[in-house]
Amino acid sequence: MENVKKPALVLRPGFQKARTTGCGPLSHFKMKKIKYLTILFGSLLLFANLAFQTSTSPLPATLPVQELLMKLGAEPAPHLPNKEVKGVSVERGRDIVLKGYTDHPDGGRSRRVSRHFVCTACHNVERDEPDLTKTDPMNRLQYVAGKGLPFLQGSALYGIVDRRHFYNGDYKKKYGQLVEPARNDLRQAIQLCATECSQGRPLEEWEMESVLSYLWTIGLKTGDLALSAGEQTQIENALNGRGDKIAARQLVESKYLRGAPATFLNPPADRQLGYSRYGDPETGRLIYELSCLHCHQNKRYSFFDLDASNLSFEFLAKHIPTYSHYSIYQVVRYGTSPLPGKKAYMPNYTKEKMSEQMLEDLRVYIEQQVK
Repeated sequence: MENVKKPALVLRPGFQKARTTGCGPLSHFKMKKIKYLTILFGSLLLFANLAFQTSTSPLPATLPVQELLMKLGAEPAPHLPNKEVKGVSVERGRDIVLKGYTDHPDGGRSRRVSRHFVCTACHNVERDEPDLTKTDPMNRLQYVAGKGLPFLQGSALYGIVDRRHFYNGDYKKKYGQLVEPARNDLRQAIQLCATECSQGRPLEEWEMESVLSYLWTIGLKTGDLALSAGEQTQIENALNGRGDKIAARQLVESKYLRGAPATFLNPPADRQLGYSRYGDPETGRLIYELSCLHCHQNKRYSFFDLDASNLSFEFLAKHIPTYSHYSIYQVVRYGTSPLPGKKAYMPNYTKEKMSEQMLEDLRVYIEQQVK
């Protein structure tokens, strides 16, 4: 065999130049790597910036509405709690609302505000209206049923610090001149509720300011207002100095009622016929379970006991067409009055809290349960 001389390997000039000038294949790989890293780093910066903007958004869902309004130039609410009063605390206020008493600042236990009721006998402390801009008793019933809440005569304490008017409409027919100082003053409204509605005693100063301190923890939040994207942008622009603060404030205040309307109704002219010939027993069942039994089961807030037995339904059905306070027409529309030695009574349901048709639904349910 002939000896074949292997050719000497020579580095191509172009490649050598690329290595020395940074323009060859190896440098191209580095450039692509740098490009990818730049894109990745830029994406991370963009994501971090968006996350920062979200976390520092001027309109987080948990922002109290009253705080938002003050940022938009509104005057502070007149019922801010005075926390300089000795003994004031949110915890004591919560106790008074839920239990009717708390620990006294000077030791021991405070006196019960009422021996007959607590605030939650007639008021929920959670939101109980699906639409804060109007009252609709049927929608409210379905809403509280879905949340496992009772269906009560009084408006929710949730959001009460956002309102400015109390004991509205026909409540003057019931309480006369007593409503005048309470109409535009939450402190006076609470005192009226404690002494008249609850048949109890006036709150002491530390109790009142503690109750207010608690109520401010359950005020409306921005997330309750059902703001559209455009409305949220309008408010954010106003907060950032790029929009009209007055218009933004008016927009926020249009998203909830500043006072609950109250219209008293009469029972049907003919109680045998009722308001209507028709009723929905399923709606009636919800009313019975979430309203009637809330107070009457095991005499929770009443001297009159009700349950799901045939005996209860027979008794109620028998009295429907009568003028007795055992008639659902009579007691729902007129309520009952406190008596000496028997001050637990039933408040009436206004039109805004129970419609005529809903009362017929209750009647149909009761009559169907009689076996």
